[in-house]
Amino acid sequence: MGKEDRLTTSSQFAAVFREGKPWANGLMVLRVVPNSLNLSRTGIITSKKVGNAVTRNRTKRLLREAVRLTPVEPGWDIVIVARRKMVGKNFQDVQPAFVQLLERSGLLRRV
Repeated sequence: MGKEDRLTTSSQFAAVFREGKPWANGLMVLRVVPNSLNLSRTGIITSKKVGNAVTRNRTKRLLREAVRLTPVEPGWDIVIVARRKMVGKNFQDVQPAFVQLLERSGLLRRV
C-alpha cells in the first residue's frame, strides 16, 4: 500500500471511528466511512491484546496483503481492527474473512 492508500493521522482514524459504520466477524472488525477522494484509504489497528510485537506485526502483514489483493470500491476510508482470534491464522483464513466483511458492507468491487 502506498502512502496515499493509507490512513496516516490519528484524526483520520478518529473520524472513521466517530462516523463510520461497523461490520464484524470472528477475526476482525471493519469500520467504513465515505471520503471525497477517488481512492479508498485503509488503516490497520492491532492492540496489545492481540499479542506481543512479533504477533501484532505478523497480523498487520497478513491484513495488508489481504487489502492489497482484494479490489475495493473507491471513495471510502476503512479501518480494520484485528481481534485476538486472528493469532495463529494463516493467509488462507484471513483473506476470506476480509472479503466476507467487504461483501457485507457493499465495498467489494466486482472485476
